[in-house]
Amino acid sequence: MQARKIPKNYLVVTGGFASQKNDKMRGFESLLEKDHLLLLEFDDSVTSFDVQPVRIPVPGVRNGYVPDVLVHYKTNSDPPPRSQLIEVKTLEDLERNKQKYAPKFAAATQFAQARGWEFVIRDETQIRTSRLSNLKFLREYRNSTPTEQEVAQVLRCFTVVNSSSTLLNSLAASEEEKLRWLPVIWSMLLTKQLVTNLEVPFTGDVPLWLPESKE
Repeated sequence: MQARKIPKNYLVVTGGFASQKNDKMRGFESLLEKDHLLLLEFDDSVTSFDVQPVRIPVPGVRNGYVPDVLVHYKTNSDPPPRSQLIEVKTLEDLERNKQKYAPKFAAATQFAQARGWEFVIRDETQIRTSRLSNLKFLREYRNSTPTEQEVAQVLRCFTVVNSSSTLLNSLAASEEEKLRWLPVIWSMLLTKQLVTNLEVPFTGDVPLWLPESKE
């Protein structure tokens, strides 16, 4: 349950982010927050996340402080990762409002530690990466649903290691046919029926792997 409802704001972009991981809509208060939610949605180590999760008392601050998101991670490593209470801010905002935010961030750090969590601040340098650009590109194909026959044909043409260009050459003889098959490949990447290194910017030829086959 949200500790604070995100109000309409005519100075920044607000809205809702449809999360399949959480099976519900999640709100955001800036485009940077929206970008951060997209990264969380496609992070395999994340089990769930809640926006505006808790209200933290802060001396001298009437309404306290509500961080942006609480993220829970898979616990299949040793030691298991701690849940993270995260604030998303631009570097310019952090610098300009350093004194204003200091007591809030100090209270959040103590609040998180008392619960075995970690308080983290994320800015655009950590969010607006090649991974985000690649995910935004692939997400454009979220409404493209290949048929079972198309998926089966892609997998038949696939070897252990491949790339988008060599796969297309195996699937199609003409440029027109390649244009028909490209959305199938991108959709399969989005749904993780194929995988790639999302940390590297997509170029004309994207390396592809079958799930669990990458060394």
